[in-house]
Amino acid sequence: MSCTTYCEGCGARHDWSWEEAFDKFGFGDGDGLVMTDTVANVIRQAGYLVATQKWGLHNVIITSIKLGRIEQIPKGKRLGYDDPRDYLPAGIIALLDEHIRNEEERP
Repeated sequence: MSCTTYCEGCGARHDWSWEEAFDKFGFGDGDGLVMTDTVANVIRQAGYLVATQKWGLHNVIITSIKLGRIEQIPKGKRLGYDDPRDYLPAGIIALLDEHIRNEEERP
C-alpha cells in the first residue's frame, strides 16, 4: 500500500508507504518528506506506545511499539533493515494498511 502526500511548503508530490517508517533507508534515506511521525501517530491512536529514533544523519525510524509492557517488535529483528511485514503482528499491519492507503493527501 502506498500514500501520496503533497509538501506544504513547495507543493511537491511525495509517494510513500508506511513500511518506510521502519526502514533506515526509507523516505529517500531521510532526504525526502519523512512521514515516520504520521505512521507512529496511527499506531499511537490505537493504544500503543511508540518510540522513534533518529538514525544516521537524517532519517527517523520506529524502534519500539508496546502494548502495555509487551514489546510488539520481536527481539532479534534487525531494526532499520528487516521488512516490518515479516515481524509486526497482523493487527498492526492491518491497522496501517487500513489507515495509510493509496489516497492523495493535500495540505
